[in-house]
Amino acid sequence: MADPAAGPFARPIRSHYPVVILGAGINGCGLFRDLSAQGVDCLLVDRGDFCSGASAAPSRLIHGGIKYLETGEFRLVRESALERNLLLRNAPHYVKPLETVLPVRSVFGGIWASAQRFFRRPSKLNDRGQIITKIGLTLYDLYGRHFQTMPSHRFLRGDALRREMPDLDKGIGSVGIYYEGRVTHAERLGLELVRDGLALNERSVARNYMPATGRGEGGTLLLAEEATGRTHAVRADIVVNAGGAWIDKVNAALGVDSSHMGGNKGAHVIVRNQRLLDALKGRMIYFGTRDGRVNLLYPLMGNVLIGSTDIPVADPDEAGCDEIEIRYLLGVVSEIFPDIPLGRSDVVFTYWGVRPLPRADGLDPGAVSRDHHIAEDRLPSSDTPILSLIGGKWTTFRGFSEQAADLVLGRLGRARRRHTREMPIGGGRDFPQSASARQTFIADLAGRVRGDRARAATLFDRYGTYAKVLAAALEGTDEPLPALPDYSTGEIAFLCRTEAVARLADLLFRRTDIALSGRLSRAAIEAVGGIAAAALGWNDATRDAQIAAVIREARRHGVGFEEADVMRPTG
Repeated sequence: MADPAAGPFARPIRSHYPVVILGAGINGCGLFRDLSAQGVDCLLVDRGDFCSGASAAPSRLIHGGIKYLETGEFRLVRESALERNLLLRNAPHYVKPLETVLPVRSVFGGIWASAQRFFRRPSKLNDRGQIITKIGLTLYDLYGRHFQTMPSHRFLRGDALRREMPDLDKGIGSVGIYYEGRVTHAERLGLELVRDGLALNERSVARNYMPATGRGEGGTLLLAEEATGRTHAVRADIVVNAGGAWIDKVNAALGVDSSHMGGNKGAHVIVRNQRLLDALKGRMIYFGTRDGRVNLLYPLMGNVLIGSTDIPVADPDEAGCDEIEIRYLLGVVSEIFPDIPLGRSDVVFTYWGVRPLPRADGLDPGAVSRDHHIAEDRLPSSDTPILSLIGGKWTTFRGFSEQAADLVLGRLGRARRRHTREMPIGGGRDFPQSASARQTFIADLAGRVRGDRARAATLFDRYGTYAKVLAAALEGTDEPLPALPDYSTGEIAFLCRTEAVARLADLLFRRTDIALSGRLSRAAIEAVGGIAAAALGWNDATRDAQIAAVIREARRHGVGFEEADVMRPTG
């Protein structure tokens, strides 16, 4: 279904690769880039789209993990803080600073509970007092001192707090303020890692919609190509299972009985409520709730993101966001902003993902470590190792990829050629650092889009320096879509032709922010579907089937159509 002119995404598949990576979530994408940079020929495949599983469903934070201080996971905090700062530098087009507020209700609250959690004893921590918060933020600043890119923490109290955040619950006597990072478009950042890997090694191959279905003769992997129905038999020296919550299922398809995974579902809701958006003033509130969990809310694309739940799931394919979770997430906001009512009609989108956590039977979901490690199995009837990437999170993907790459390189008897610590990602390459340099870049870009400076600024914000490649390809086809005026016919067609788009959902849910920003409408879906059909050679029946599939997917995300054809919440 992909356009044969799609460049590196259309490279043919060979019968042998030193490394085959099964799973194109963030860990698989990161490892693909790292190994390709070392000159290792890799094949990366996924049963779905790139970054379409849990990697498309995070809280969209790039953070040091301040809560891990309470459980004594200092190595993870140190690594997370470093990787956060590196991403702020290497992917500045998608990773931005986020001022964060920690509400404080008491002076001594949480000391005993924190001590219990530090020694890995069960304890609910629903009150982090001033002493605990001060200690935590001081340590956090210390761990983030390498490549520090943001200010140190501070506190607001009393009248200054009431003037700055008048809608906060009156029981909150002070707040700690520090900085995290947020990723504006996680799915595109993952795709850029793949694109960079393809550019770094012309013999590496990446394909979406190509699941591993079993083993063939001679220890080969059988990979089913959805677009053509063809099955490829591929031999690998090393197999890396980066299937996330599906790791055990992937292993089972290869004849390996494993019990590595015990994923927890995290659900989020996105609400459109102007008063709540105004109350946040661009900040994230990161807060402990009465039930002992940690939740967050912050501005996202003109709306507010609220997250998240943490529920064990037996089968990641059965995950979703139900009405109980929606009510819970709407309800916890009242603990912070009691005078700002939220209702079901405020919800414009829901999403969920199953975190790829290690099996930890009987342990409270929130207490399961977010650290990462690698398990090893063997492909039956062969000496081929299967390395399963367990755990991890968006923030630490580069470090985890480096760890896995070094292990693979050692097995292959090869040395590391390049380090990724200072390697820019995609549109973060040659990114203008100062405000004046950014304005100069936008002015130059405007010359390529009919002198439209506002349009150039939108493209720069959306793609970083890669906007130059897109703008050069538009060649007068940059006509705005009536249903989505900040997107154009040429832009959508370019994404279809060059970014391995196989389904309309790839465009609306991942290559663009149309779904995530709550802007799906029947007119938008049909307009984008028409452009995709022309770019990818779909006939009318295929186009209509793709549109129907997107509508079904939208309803799974808590939205549906009313008479005016505007996406509204169902239920």
